[in-house]
Amino acid sequence: MFDFWQGAEDLPIYGFLIRASIVYIYVFLLIKILGQRSMTAVNPIDFLFGVIIGDVVGEPLADGETPLGGPLAAASLIGGTHLGLSYVALKLPRFRRVIEDEPLVLMEKGKILHNEMAKAKVTVEALLMDLRLNSSIDLNEVDYAVLEANGQISVIKKSQFDSLTPSDMNKVASDKGYPTVLVQDGRYIDANIKKVTTRSWVDSQIRKQNIRDVNDVFLMTLDNSGGVYISEK
Repeated sequence: MFDFWQGAEDLPIYGFLIRASIVYIYVFLLIKILGQRSMTAVNPIDFLFGVIIGDVVGEPLADGETPLGGPLAAASLIGGTHLGLSYVALKLPRFRRVIEDEPLVLMEKGKILHNEMAKAKVTVEALLMDLRLNSSIDLNEVDYAVLEANGQISVIKKSQFDSLTPSDMNKVASDKGYPTVLVQDGRYIDANIKKVTTRSWVDSQIRKQNIRDVNDVFLMTLDNSGGVYISEK
């Protein structure tokens, strides 16, 4: 009856399905406990955690004879260790440098630092690619380029090449804030509408865009400055 947990040589298909469901829910809860991380910027310790967890909990999904309890217990220990290291790194800055790499300055005052490039094992081609991704095609515009702990390169341009802001023009711009979704996929989001406006106002804005009915609206948002965005289906 509990072959899906203890393992069996001829584990039926439904046993694998149950195992997959258990592992998915288990890993989902484990990630929730460890905290939210950006998937586009993974630190080395997070990458190591992901590889080990995937290997440990993945074996029972491929091998029906492997008991499920052992791998889940091991994954709990690894998750607890990872959480403990993250907590200690948060409280002790000196220890943080042991598990997290310090940022490396690759360009300083417009000059490429060859020794730092070699230390970070970053090629010129890789540096130029990241500069292009940061809209810094002209190297003469770059003041600093820093290799961050997550492996991404951040760019600080020289002041004369920074984008002009309202503050530079002695003007005060209204804060746009976080856009509120009023209509999504042709449906009113009444909980959000009640906080900022009314349905009649929403309908009037939709008609201004020459859209007859709310059912034809894919997305409509409103920011704090009064800016309205409407995308038709």
